[in-house]
Amino acid sequence: MNSAISLQSISKFFNGLQAVKDFSLDVERGTIFGLLGPNGAGKTTLIKILTTLMRPTSGDAVIGGYSVLREGKSVRRIIGVVPQENNLDRYLTARENLVLHARMHGIRAGEYNPRIDRLLELTGLTGRQHDFPDTFSGGMQRRLVAIRALVHNPLVLFLDEPTTGLDPQSRRALWDYIQSLRTTMTIFLTTHYMDEADALCDRIVIMDHGKALVDGTAAQLKEAFAHAHVYELEFRANSDRYEEILRTLPFVAHFGRKGNRFRLELADEESLKPLMDRIGSADIKGICLHEPSLEDVFIGLTGKKVRE
Repeated sequence: MNSAISLQSISKFFNGLQAVKDFSLDVERGTIFGLLGPNGAGKTTLIKILTTLMRPTSGDAVIGGYSVLREGKSVRRIIGVVPQENNLDRYLTARENLVLHARMHGIRAGEYNPRIDRLLELTGLTGRQHDFPDTFSGGMQRRLVAIRALVHNPLVLFLDEPTTGLDPQSRRALWDYIQSLRTTMTIFLTTHYMDEADALCDRIVIMDHGKALVDGTAAQLKEAFAHAHVYELEFRANSDRYEEILRTLPFVAHFGRKGNRFRLELADEESLKPLMDRIGSADIKGICLHEPSLEDVFIGLTGKKVRE
């Protein structure tokens, strides 16, 4: 099998509410897979099922050839997990946290010590390795949680919003390291940073209300939403007058304004010519087609309403 992760009709109910609905998915070995969705979409529930922290109500999942239902111990041996929470042992130093993790996986000191040295160097924690996590900033704790999951060199790495709370430098360093791992492990990533998913992921699924909505590469998802015909238009002067004109045009589906800049969504490509005929070109400073971003795709599918 070429699949590192296979979800087979996974469903999960909580007190009569269905958090995940008949979810099936295959993730190829050696890829970085991104699962995106708003709060409450079911992402963390799926992660907990795949990492054996929760049993599905129905269905099964296979990780590296092992069933999460019947072979949980074997699954845990081959996976690494970076959870949303910084669940470090506060009574152990940073290095002791890493050593404990390595020993729990049966790794010998001669093997894990050099690996821990490299991981500490990568994340800039070498100088603080003998300090306790409670003395670290939130970003430093996040970095320690991330490298702890890598100490035993897992075949499949689950990253549940791994860069939350990291500064830009630490975030970029973790990105670079994640990309370097793709030849040796499969990575399953959830994140609320659309630029992160766009830059890292070979394939993306956007889910909501426990179900998959779209599946493809970032480029494919953005291309699918390019039909929106959104233009950015800037005027040199008379913006108020042009706003009144735009409000009357039936082929302008939506528009927003910030100063002299307008963002217009037209009904179709043919609407551009009558738009230009109506407003003329005397006061136009610039006009360009707005290329959809992954965030545009995400908002278009899941809505603009804030979730709890």
